Amino acid sequence: MAGKGKIAIVGCGLIGRSWSMLFASAGYNVVIFDKDETASLDALTTIKEELHKLESSQLLRGDLSAEEQLKLISRAEDLESCVKDAFFVQESVPECEEMKKIIFNKLDKFATDDMILSSSTSCITPSTFSENLKHRSQVLVAHPANPPYYVPIVEIVPSPWTNPDVVAKTVELMKEIGQKPVTVKKEIYGFAINRMQYAIINECWRLVQDGVMSVEDIDAVMSEGLGMRYAFLGPFETCQLNADGMMDYCNRYANGIFNVSETFGPVPKMEGKVAEEIHNQLCEKVPLHSLDVRRKWRDERLACLAKLKKSMGN
Repeated sequence: MAGKGKIAIVGCGLIGRSWSMLFASAGYNVVIFDKDETASLDALTTIKEELHKLESSQLLRGDLSAEEQLKLISRAEDLESCVKDAFFVQESVPECEEMKKIIFNKLDKFATDDMILSSSTSCITPSTFSENLKHRSQVLVAHPANPPYYVPIVEIVPSPWTNPDVVAKTVELMKEIGQKPVTVKKEIYGFAINRMQYAIINECWRLVQDGVMSVEDIDAVMSEGLGMRYAFLGPFETCQLNADGMMDYCNRYANGIFNVSETFGPVPKMEGKVAEEIHNQLCEKVPLHSLDVRRKWRDERLACLAKLKKSMGN
């Protein structure tokens, strides 16, 4: 089946498989590669199973059938053939700085002058692995949230030398496949998603550490409270609506927010007795042997939420 153009996926773990499905849903030819041949073969099997499950539950994205999308996805025997003639490469190898440098050095040798080289890294700034590359102006980060098929946000992170046209083209590609791109204007370690997420996790950790709340009640604060409004409104728009505009919010609450924030304490290390306590409490609700069942439950609900938001518009 002919597609719209070739996209290469390097790394066949969960993120690489998810990217493959997303690009195929929009009609692109997708070629996957992993240095572990078994991983790429297994990826094709898993993708086939996932696409048919999504179709049967009416959660498949795009206008093509599961079989039509599957025909757009193939595997390569080596990195060079994977990226040959691709206009966009999405690297999705494990989160290791040295591994990223090795992969991008190899990609640089095979890249053409109009090929975009994108990384799925969640924290590593693109300048770290692109500084000495010939095609460094074509490198950036497109970091998805997990699981990417159900959570549309993608952080677009350029390096200081990334060509603005590369950023613009990547943003448009992400929109085309149904994702929601946001641009991190300058490099910062951890980007935006993880900096915001880690701030929440750190405070939740301190609340358990200090004996203030149980793990179950902390999760309820998010799932039954903050998370419900944050699914539709960001923190700043929430402030805008919770007062007569942002300036009124600041006038009313700035001092209280500052005073509470000063009590947050040092960044906790996630280890020791507190880690064991949180682990044990979580295992009471979600035992390790039922993680896959709970993940399926999560994905189904995220998909339903995405459909609801799409049907409601902005």
